[in-house]
Amino acid sequence: MPIRAVVFDLFDTLVDLHMDRLPPIEVEGKRYPSTAGHLHALVREHADVSWLDFTQALYAVEREVRAPRAEEGRELPTLERMQEILRRLGLRDAALAERLTDTHMGLLREQVTHHPHHVDVLEQLRGRVKLAVCSNFSHSQTALRILEDAGLRWHFDAVLVSDATGFRKPRREMFDATCTLLGVAPTEALHVGDHLKLDVAGGAAAGLRTAWLVRRILDPEAALRAHSGPAPSHVIRDLAEVPNLVAACS
Repeated sequence: MPIRAVVFDLFDTLVDLHMDRLPPIEVEGKRYPSTAGHLHALVREHADVSWLDFTQALYAVEREVRAPRAEEGRELPTLERMQEILRRLGLRDAALAERLTDTHMGLLREQVTHHPHHVDVLEQLRGRVKLAVCSNFSHSQTALRILEDAGLRWHFDAVLVSDATGFRKPRREMFDATCTLLGVAPTEALHVGDHLKLDVAGGAAAGLRTAWLVRRILDPEAALRAHSGPAPSHVIRDLAEVPNLVAACS
């Protein structure tokens, strides 16, 4: 069956997100890259909140709210996350929650790098197939800005981000919603992504063909051996392979 639509993951697929470039913080003897230092400084402009109290609230929300939702395949939007952190600090300030969200997302956006040839890849595909982004991310506006920064946004017929749907990959609701927006059956779509569980297993369970991008995978063979889900339909090292893959399936 011909491929009528190609659906792309966003991070580490269309663009690369380098979380390790964020400044490290130490929590319970371990160091993590984080935006927490910048967020705490912003909160301190409004209230006398210690670093310990701030980080305890931040990681309590991570453990008690964000992580359980992710386990269920549900998204926690960044604004809601910031509101909950402030609530636990005894602060109810809608404007501050917005500023924290903007600061956090601005810092993440700075850690993104682009692949200029991906513009050419999409130009080759556009008009031959429908194109979409299907991404786990907690702030749609930032995802759209990142696509704009890379010169990619206007090539897509649809951009679906998990904070808008409430669901995260590998939940099939994400893939079903994307195919519905594109007006194609899942069997007519190819999902391209870097994550074996979220993109490959999730896409396959929803009926899509899958292409596993291994550009940033250190040992693809070891990753496949450790993977208990369905194997990818295709394995690629660069998105430049996608147009020929689509042509071969036509």
